[in-house]
Amino acid sequence: MTADPAAAALARLRLYQLVSPALPVGAFSYSEGLEVLVQQGNLADAAAVRSWLEAELRFGTVRLEAAALSTLMQMEDFAALLRLDGWLLAMREAREMRAQQRQMGQSLLQLLRALGFVVPAEDLAWPAAFAQAGRVLEIGAAELTEAYLYGWVANQLSAAVRLVPLGSTDAQRLQLALAPLIASEAACLAETDPQTLWSGGVGAALAQLRHAELYSRLFRS
Repeated sequence: MTADPAAAALARLRLYQLVSPALPVGAFSYSEGLEVLVQQGNLADAAAVRSWLEAELRFGTVRLEAAALSTLMQMEDFAALLRLDGWLLAMREAREMRAQQRQMGQSLLQLLRALGFVVPAEDLAWPAAFAQAGRVLEIGAAELTEAYLYGWVANQLSAAVRLVPLGSTDAQRLQLALAPLIASEAACLAETDPQTLWSGGVGAALAQLRHAELYSRLFRS
């Protein structure tokens, strides 16, 4: 971020707006496979939810997306940006997850255009759209990477509150407890080429693939 205190404060406030649950991109309507895991009995309490979130932060596909943000923000070659956007989408095995990423990305770009910002006319998936938001809102890459992981955890905990069940206070305890891991992962990923990383989120991918097959669903596939 810039050294100018006023500009830094403005960038922080814009970052808060970007990770606000009030941002109209539909993130609250998805569980990203969490609903399947709860119905299978794999996530029955706060301890299990924490272990799951820690594993995804350390080994899941969300890491690749977070690592790509810095590059996506700085790309001048739009064809190269589209290739990286497509590569990230291909890392999501489930069609439902790819649809989610596209829908959220389109919604964010639509919002940015309505707010008067110049963003690509083409639709981008969520990570690339998030990176474009960081660029036009003049948010630093390190802070944006941290916010991406923080927002992902917050959305998963919001789903867990409605599914596990997990009390709101316990969810806040988990968000607080995961803060050091979010910070350390973000600091590392902001300096990492995403295409040198791998995803070990096999369990998440299988859960996401099975979500559309659930007899009853609270969340969108």
